[in-house]
Order: sequence, then C-alpha cells, then structure tokens
Amino acid sequence: MSPQSTGTTADDGPRHPRFRFLLSRCRDRPKLPMGVIYPCSAVSLEGALDAASQGLIEPWLFGPERHIRELADRLGRGLEGVTVRDAPDPRSAARAAALAGRHGDIAALMKGDMHTADLLHVLLDRDQGLRGPGRMTHAFAIDTPAYAHPLIVSDAAIHVSPGLEEKREICQNAIGLAKAIGIEHRRVAVLAAVETLHASMPATIHAAALSKMAERGQIVDADVDGPLALDNAMSHVAARLKHIDAQVAGRANILIAPDLESGNMLAKAMVLLADGIAAGIVLGASLPIALTSRADTAPARVASAAMAILVATDTEPGTA
Repeated sequence: MSPQSTGTTADDGPRHPRFRFLLSRCRDRPKLPMGVIYPCSAVSLEGALDAASQGLIEPWLFGPERHIRELADRLGRGLEGVTVRDAPDPRSAARAAALAGRHGDIAALMKGDMHTADLLHVLLDRDQGLRGPGRMTHAFAIDTPAYAHPLIVSDAAIHVSPGLEEKREICQNAIGLAKAIGIEHRRVAVLAAVETLHASMPATIHAAALSKMAERGQIVDADVDGPLALDNAMSHVAARLKHIDAQVAGRANILIAPDLESGNMLAKAMVLLADGIAAGIVLGASLPIALTSRADTAPARVASAAMAILVATDTEPGTA
C-alpha cells in the first residue's frame, strides 16, 4: 500500500538529503539481523541485498529457497553470508519470520513480494504474531524536495477508519518514530478538510480532541494542533491568510490523516507528483516492520530498512 517510488537511486543526495541523513544515522549502529519476507521479485531481493552491502542489515530471507537462489543468480548477486529459510508461500514465510522474531534471531522485518493484507494477517495473530502492548500503526517518512521540512504521514496502511483512541496511538507512535529518526522539534498537524470544528465532520472533532489531549499530557513529546487543513499545516502563506497563528501551522512535520484512504493518497501524491521517496514502517509491534510496496524501488526499500534499524535501536522509542 506504499507509494511507488520514482526510480530514485541511492546517489540522489542533492534532491533527497533526508534520505542520506537517514542512512548516515545508521552508520554508528551495528548491523541489524532483519527478516525479509518472501523476497521473490528482483526489486525486493535487490533492496535487501543493497541494504546488506551498505552495512545496514544481516539479511535473513524467508521464502522458496530454490527460487530465491535462482533469482540471485540471474541478478548476478551473491548470497554469501545471507541466511535463507525455505518457505513455500507468502503466509508460511511470514509465519516463519514471525517465529524467528519471537525467538530473538532477528530484530526487524521487511515485507518483500507479498500483499500487505497477507502479512498483517499473520503479524496481527494473537498467538503466532508479533503484537506489542499497544496497537500496531503505520507511518511513512517522506523526503520530497517540494517541502522544506522532514515529513511523516500516518496512518496509511493499517487503520481504515480510526476512532479517537486509535488516532491517539497513531499520533504517539508517529511522534516516537520522529524521535528515532532524528526530528528534534516535532510538530503534529491533525488533518481535516477545514480548520474549524463542525459536528457533521467527525475528523474535525477528533482533531480538536487530540489537540486538547496533548495539552493535558495524554500525548507527549510534540506540539499537536488540529484541526488543520493541509494547506495551512504545510504553508506559512496559507496559515497567514487564514489568520492561523500556531506553533504547528505552516511547518508541520507529522501529518495525521483522518483515515487510511486519505493518508494513503496523500503519501502517494507526494511521491508521484513531488519527486518524493517514502519509507514505510509498522510501529507498535514487538519489533519494527519495514512495510514496502511490491512496486517500490530498491532505494525506497533501503530507506525503509534504515528507518526500521533506527526504531529497533532507539533507546527511547516513545510509542504509545
């Protein structure tokens, strides 16, 4: 459910400096054992091997071993030092990876060439999955030259129509992610179509409630404001013209979407129309899960792996 990347390479530093910054923050971290679930397409396998060659991860590949090795041969990529665990299909690969995670063999996961729904079906299982103490939520970290600030969009893959308590956890988990990837001043805009409250528009009521919850300490470690429309959340000019004077207005770096559909479309628009790279992650599980699209290019997968590393090794994750 992640946006398709635009063919960006790992050498796109001038256009995507935050992508470079993400990688640089991993340099002082040890290689992380990461389970890659069903890397049965060229781009999913190359993404994992690229992350390994850059010193980020020790890949554990879960999927049909013969197919994976033949694919690596066709790509001219070696599998020396790579653990391959045979599993015939995506769900069995996900179950095997989840088991390795529960046993402590791996410290993070990455989705390969499989549907997000199949992966979440396994990971959300109460007996065999990787549930943490709170809700699992999803976030994209997006680097686009069209915006002057780092940017997180949440939730765009798990919660279809979240209620207030779900949005509180979505918000807090996104703040924890921002801390882990080095965003020092976290400014959360809870989005709606308008910046005023309307009883007929539940997103505005939720946004106002979340803003008040932050004032009362129910959401911590960030400035939170809402409801804010997208323009006055991201544009100083729009905020000034609408007479909105607040810490978050015009420079938000975390956007909380009203629902999955709007969050997903917002992230895709930033990638497809604004030359962005989107790194996706599932938060709130017992270990971080890099949630990539089957259409993502290898650089987007490397960025997602880097983000999972920073979350896994963060000493103060700040999740709900």
